[in-house]
Amino acid sequence: MKKRIYLVEDELDICHMVRGLLETYGYDVATFQTGRDGRAAIRREAPDLLIVDLVLPDMNGLDLVREMWSDVRFGLIVLTGRTEVSDRVLGLELGADDYVIKPFEPRELVARVGAVLRRHDQLLSAARDADLSRATFGPWTFDVGNLTLTRDDGRVENLTAAEAALLLMFARAPNRVLSRERLQTDGDDADDFPYERSIDVRISRLRKKIEVDPRKPQLIKTVYGAGYVLAKDVTWSRAR
Repeated sequence: MKKRIYLVEDELDICHMVRGLLETYGYDVATFQTGRDGRAAIRREAPDLLIVDLVLPDMNGLDLVREMWSDVRFGLIVLTGRTEVSDRVLGLELGADDYVIKPFEPRELVARVGAVLRRHDQLLSAARDADLSRATFGPWTFDVGNLTLTRDDGRVENLTAAEAALLLMFARAPNRVLSRERLQTDGDDADDFPYERSIDVRISRLRKKIEVDPRKPQLIKTVYGAGYVLAKDVTWSRAR
């Protein structure tokens, strides 16, 4: 089955170019020029991946994402003409899997789309594995298929696909130091993000969700000069 991609972008020439490009790679692509139209389409049928411009004529693109993610999860790439590092960090902090800066090389977009979709497929594959569908560490239980973390007191934290993929890597290698290079997700390039690598932003997001004090992490710890470690044993079980 073809992967469904929605592009919410007000520039028609970019819409036509991206749609034609991605369709040649076998994707099913629909384009929308306003956040309102994109929102209506997502409510009718969620995509596998949403590519959204940061600035739309009727709303901020990330406001659209915040609203939609309360009901459904999908991959997300932020498309923006802004070059400031702070804007890229903002997109990642709010849950984007990746970002592409306009103007962009078509091959770059194709590569990043493929990387995000592969990440989602890996999560679905892990969820289908009866022995790798639910991981418990410390007070938290990670449901891979539902992209959720549940604390032993009942508190639930929703994860983006990027956060879930990162946590899955830690859960599969507990008490082992994982380097930034190993954790770096496909399609991310530290040279394009010199001031704040996306992997560090995702680690920060995870810590805010699972640590009692994110400034003094006890679960995902930094090993200076080496990387990060999930400093807890992990027990795997089947999802109910």
